[in-house]
Formats: sequence, C-alpha cells, structure tokens
Amino acid sequence: MVFLKLTLVASMVASATAFAPSTFGVRTSTNLNARTFKEKLKYVPVITQAQLPPKGSATSGVAGGLAICIAVSPTGQLFALGDKCPPVNQPLSFGKVTATAIEDPVLGTAFNLKTGQVENWCPSGLGKLLGGLFEPSGVPVYPVKTNKGNVEVQVDVNYKLDFEANYWSGVLDAQGKANGKYY
Repeated sequence: MVFLKLTLVASMVASATAFAPSTFGVRTSTNLNARTFKEKLKYVPVITQAQLPPKGSATSGVAGGLAICIAVSPTGQLFALGDKCPPVNQPLSFGKVTATAIEDPVLGTAFNLKTGQVENWCPSGLGKLLGGLFEPSGVPVYPVKTNKGNVEVQVDVNYKLDFEANYWSGVLDAQGKANGKYY
C-alpha cells in the first residue's frame, strides 16, 4: 500500500513538473543570431513610377524577395511597408491610406505609415473576433525613394538567401538531383 502511494505521489510530481514553466532552452527573443549571409542593405526597384497608385491608396511589389506595400498618402508622400498584415497575413496593399496610417481592409487594423506600429488593433466585427486571439504587432517599414523612373526600397538583399540557407536539399529534391540541378 505504501509503495502504491509513493508511486502515485511520484507520478503526480512528474506530471506537475512537465507542465511547469521552465527557462531551460527557452529563447528570449525571436531574433536568430546565426546568419549564414552578412546583411547587405541596398536600394532595389519595386515598381515603376508609372505604376504608382493614386493618392490615398497602395500597391504591392517585391524587393529582395520580400513582399512590399507602396503606399501613397493623400498628400502624395511615398511610404514602404511590409505587405503581410498581421494576424492573418492578408495583403496590406489592399488597404485605405490616410494622412498617417494605412488600414487593413479585412480586420480594420490601422498601421502608422512612418513606424509600422499599430494605431488601432482589429476594430471591425471580424477583427474583434480574431484580434483578441493575438497580440498586436506592427509591420516593417523601409526607406523609399524614386530614382530614374523607378520606386526603390532599401532592403537586405541577402535576407532571402539567409532564410533559405537552412533548407535541406537532398535525395527528395523536387528538381530531381540532390544538388537541385536537373538531370
């Protein structure tokens, strides 16, 4: 009987410790410090100036492998932000641009054009339902300029290479060979 009680107590302690918070092996930030490729900031063309949307709206493009939202304020000022809108990653470029913010068309979240920080988190009906499940988070912003008929955004041109550096390439490579080349 004593052995049964000890076994029961031991299993309860083991169960409790399995669910107890632990700091062992827990990363304190989401920043991955081990980069394969060194950061290389460069201005990269995203769209042509002819493709700029009307004032008070936005469009999308790709720079350095990143989805970029080019927003034009009602006064004509250009802004570049990440085109993935938290929390469900719909395109921010479909949003309405005001003097200081761009509003997510689905959940209604307003992001500051200069900082990318949240000004109003998920105020719409669907947004209130989904927004409460996630912590408010902003979008990245990028320096933007016009040059020789193009709209250019400063991005880390090695970001995509660094992200993909940890992908495995081997026997089951979709292109047919372990090194990614065709036969």
